[in-house]
Amino acid sequence: MAAQDVLGQTARLASSSALLQVLFRVVTFALNAFTLRYLSRELIGVVNVRLTLLYSTVVFLAREAFRRACLSGSTKRNWTKTINLLWLPVPLGVFWSVFLGLVWLHLLEVPDPSVVPHYQAGVVAFGLSAVIELLGEPCWVLAQAHLFVRLKVIAESLSVVSKCILTVTLVILYPQWGLYIFALAQLLYATVLVMCYVTYFVMFLGSPEATKKSFPVARVKALLPNFVEDETFVNWKEARLTWSFFKQSFLKQILTEGERYVMTFLNVLNFGDQGVYDIVNNLGSLVARFIFLPIEESFYVFFAKVLERGKAVKDQKQDDVAMAANVLELLLKLVLLIGLTITVFGYAYSQLALDIYGGSMLSSGTGPDLLRCYSLYVLFLAVNGVTECFTSALMSKEEVDRYNFVMLALSFIFLCISYFLTHWHGSIGFILANCFNMGIRIAHSIHYIYDYFKGSTFRPLTGLLPSPLLVLVYIISGAITGFSEVFFCCDQGWMARLLHVGVGALCFAATLVTMLCTETKLIHFVRSQ
Repeated sequence: MAAQDVLGQTARLASSSALLQVLFRVVTFALNAFTLRYLSRELIGVVNVRLTLLYSTVVFLAREAFRRACLSGSTKRNWTKTINLLWLPVPLGVFWSVFLGLVWLHLLEVPDPSVVPHYQAGVVAFGLSAVIELLGEPCWVLAQAHLFVRLKVIAESLSVVSKCILTVTLVILYPQWGLYIFALAQLLYATVLVMCYVTYFVMFLGSPEATKKSFPVARVKALLPNFVEDETFVNWKEARLTWSFFKQSFLKQILTEGERYVMTFLNVLNFGDQGVYDIVNNLGSLVARFIFLPIEESFYVFFAKVLERGKAVKDQKQDDVAMAANVLELLLKLVLLIGLTITVFGYAYSQLALDIYGGSMLSSGTGPDLLRCYSLYVLFLAVNGVTECFTSALMSKEEVDRYNFVMLALSFIFLCISYFLTHWHGSIGFILANCFNMGIRIAHSIHYIYDYFKGSTFRPLTGLLPSPLLVLVYIISGAITGFSEVFFCCDQGWMARLLHVGVGALCFAATLVTMLCTETKLIHFVRSQ
């Protein structure tokens, strides 16, 4: 597949994934607002922090390394060996579910049964749902490698909608069920997700469409583990790369979910405060999750397909290098501007957003300051997502192994800083520690990108330099909206709030017009791709 075709399909995959993440986050956003009125914040804290952490840890440790290794390189490979490798996450998932389930049940603080009933059933159900989801891993990687955009959108949309319908129904009818509600909903989500992928491939394999596309897997049976006579069971190059990524993914999980681990294992916040933190975290990460994560996942595939892992720039096809450098520069510019916009306008509108969303329970206390800090953190997330997706796609096995040592040191420093900052500044300390963590990771990735391109004429890191005029407009907009918040928000009635929103809308429009005039190359890229 030509590099230009890969770029087009990758851009469509990123766009579809972004729309999908919009659905996920909007649904979660609405679900939290709804459940706040029926359930205690302690119950929400246990579900959204404690149990979701169990689920995400199991699936991340069991499959992330396999996904990254098996999506690297061309789709022209021995898919039998790749599929064999992709079944290993299932026994790994069983191991992690049992091991971590025992930790969650016997070593961590158990919630008060009168406030959060059926905790044990919740732990078992979330661990089981992780294993169920891992059963669809061969199908997921095949679909992602061949850029089956609609399949991912439909499968994940159906699973999320099914989960939410069941959750809302049970919350209204049986609120006394407690964690049973979320346990059943999580099991339904995993089952629907896997069944969508399996059903699609059962219908697709052997069809005229599959034959026309020369799809490398011909029969449904080929999706199961297969022994090939006189050949190894797996591709050992992929297996070794998987092991390198596994060591990295273990550390990356600690860094990604570090604050939840500190909350869970060190009890620095009670379950109610954890619930508030998670609600603010979900609200703050709306844009970060539905834009930055799909870009990172999709363009990781693009960079891995267009450039060869472990090869220097001079040894690559120069047309492909030029395209990759141009795409990297424009992606950096895109996410930087999105991040700056959220940081600037998020500061002045955090209190209003929380007041509308959850009332005084969220808009009083540390809630607004939490969301303001998160607006800054979004800027770090934006840049790190793109720089790290490029380095992960290009680093050789040896470079990945060296990076693992950096991540190990960073993990230890991050956990220590999280603990001390939380004692010093409460839940805001988690976000400050995350900013530090992301800053170090960005510095490492920028150093790698600079070294990678320094022997060529390409300078993709210029994407991190917005035009001076646009920077000036951001500064003026931040000052104006900050004064607007002081005078109009948020205890002077709805008319004052509307005036505050109007001021923000005018400043945002001015910023957008400036962006359209100064960043013409980026605008053309977004429109064309």
